[in-house]
Amino acid sequence: MNTMAVVLEQPGHIRFGQIGITPPAEADVVVDIEFSGISTGTEKLLWSGSMPFFPGMGYPLVPGYESVGRVRQAGAASGLREGQTVFVPGARCFGEIRGLFGGAASRVVVPSDRVVPISDQLGERSVLLALAATAYHAVAGSAPHGPHQPPELIVGHGVLGRLLARLTVLSGAPAPVVWERNPQRAGGAVGYPVIRPEDDDRRNYRVIYDVSGDASLLDSLVARTAPGGEIALAGFYTQPIAFAFAPAFMRETHLRVAAEWKRADLLAVKWLIESGQLSLDGLLTHLEPASRAAHAYPVAFDDPACLKMVLDWRQSA
Repeated sequence: MNTMAVVLEQPGHIRFGQIGITPPAEADVVVDIEFSGISTGTEKLLWSGSMPFFPGMGYPLVPGYESVGRVRQAGAASGLREGQTVFVPGARCFGEIRGLFGGAASRVVVPSDRVVPISDQLGERSVLLALAATAYHAVAGSAPHGPHQPPELIVGHGVLGRLLARLTVLSGAPAPVVWERNPQRAGGAVGYPVIRPEDDDRRNYRVIYDVSGDASLLDSLVARTAPGGEIALAGFYTQPIAFAFAPAFMRETHLRVAAEWKRADLLAVKWLIESGQLSLDGLLTHLEPASRAAHAYPVAFDDPACLKMVLDWRQSA
């Protein structure tokens, strides 16, 4: 069995072509992918070669963990049926080519317990389920010491920042302030203000969520916290986290790292989205045929007007 796939052969070099995939087992499903998103976090790090090492890391690789498609073949023990629309958070079915994270392909073989059946009505917006689950986990996921406090300030108005703001408003908490310096990303707010940091003189935020991925901002964020305030690091940071101790000491600032989403988070946002409570409108800005992946990836990473790039696989089977 073969598939068309995006293969990142080395940093900055993409090949779009046919590769082999492993045959399915009884608990697997074969999924024909219709749409996949390009992550401007982890995939950008794979593209630039700055992804920190972790087990399984290496090139060549098939990226992508934001895919949606239809079940083409359902194993006898899969519990799914042919024709179902499912969200696929990646696959590892490409033999010697690593699946990091393996969703950018026209067809994948994946264990059935990895996929989540979703509504046909969501279409390409379904690729946002992983980001929505990331936002949900950061603000509403399980916490060992009690529930997380919602953000009063969100740093960054990309897709993750917007989803965090929408979830906060949806929860009934006061609308957060969002910082964004890029005027091309300042629009699109629904029920909350977006301002430049230099236009904000507040220095008593009790909870700040940073989704910028910029570790150099930490000292400036500490200076904006109230005594005993919290900074939640919800982005992905490649540089070591460092900060001046004295200001944090004086404020007794708390730091929290938001971990990767869990399946329960994905199911929670699926329900919020399918019930119409959490809107995904206005978050997808670019759509390209998968065959133009070599063009689409640099646009996704370098064009500030691109909030989210989606690859269309429907003509690439």
